[in-house]
Amino acid sequence: MPVRILCVNSGSSSLKLALYEDEKPIASSAVEGIGLGEGRLTVRDATARVLRDEPGAFRGARAALRAALAGAAFPAPDAVGHRIVHGGADHAAPERVTRQLLAALRTLVPLAPLHLPAALAGIDAVSAHFPGLPQIACFDTAFHRRMPAVAQRLPLPRALRAKGIQRYGFHGLSYEYVVATLGAATLGRAVIAHLGNGASLAAVRDGLPVDTTMGFTPTGGLMMGTRSGDLDPGVLVHLLAHEGFDARAIERLVDHESGLLGVSGTTSDMKALLETRATEPHAAEAVELFCYLLRKHIGAFAAVLGGIDTLVFTGGIGEHAAPVREETCRGLEHLGIRIDHERNARHDPVISAAGSACTVRIVATDEDLMIARHARALLSSAP
Repeated sequence: MPVRILCVNSGSSSLKLALYEDEKPIASSAVEGIGLGEGRLTVRDATARVLRDEPGAFRGARAALRAALAGAAFPAPDAVGHRIVHGGADHAAPERVTRQLLAALRTLVPLAPLHLPAALAGIDAVSAHFPGLPQIACFDTAFHRRMPAVAQRLPLPRALRAKGIQRYGFHGLSYEYVVATLGAATLGRAVIAHLGNGASLAAVRDGLPVDTTMGFTPTGGLMMGTRSGDLDPGVLVHLLAHEGFDARAIERLVDHESGLLGVSGTTSDMKALLETRATEPHAAEAVELFCYLLRKHIGAFAAVLGGIDTLVFTGGIGEHAAPVREETCRGLEHLGIRIDHERNARHDPVISAAGSACTVRIVATDEDLMIARHARALLSSAP
């Protein structure tokens, strides 16, 4: 019998659902604007065609879940899988949701205050709507738990490491999908760039993680849509000491006001920046800085890996922004990276030029499918 898995991705003001029957997507729905008074429900079929798109008011996670399920007319699932952004140091594989796991996740909220409360609310909403239905937590940090110890350390006093302050890495479900899709042998020494509103890179050797750009939080590493990425810590000390910032203002700055939005002064949307950069100098500067920093990280990871056999672009920007891919790869010829401009413009699966020592690929990631796979595997292993 086919197994139906409902995949849940809970955000602070959004909820996304995707229903899978084994490996086959059936439908998806999303609620935006939870708790904001003016929300929106969108329902899509298996081909991503929009079936419903209508406004609504959703007071909380439970109301949003009810609306998303009813709007899509989902058949009853056999289990529910949740994307959990942070699993800390102790959760290195998908787990069934239990009271003990929920208690552990609550202690991790300070490590991911933007993400974990919403995920916990999503689990609570599912429990209320489907009492007794198995729920599985799939951690975005789990993939990186197999990195070498040196890549997980931060150069801070050991007492802080004992309190959980270390490099965790994120976007793990996306990286898992790319590795599973292409295979370790095909990837070889690989750099995978997950580029969306949140952006990070992972260095992978023989299918195993070696390093990643995001660190203690999803704010670190590469600049992103509204997140700063890595900063000189002295900048933050200066803002606290001399510019009247407090912890909340720092968090707002580095998570919501920086990155592409901060540099351009107009938008965090890469598509819009690419469309206006010819006439808007600040938009051009934002794109230039993004590609420059991305190129630096690729070079650094090539050094960590001892060379690079495969470069993969994934995520919304990675899959659709041909100019970003081209401008990032320009200057990486010394690493054997050369792209074919026509293939790149067509978004072909392989965009490297003939004779390129490094194969450059585009992979459309599917984190929901990874969640469905993990949940189905846990169900099948139950005694």
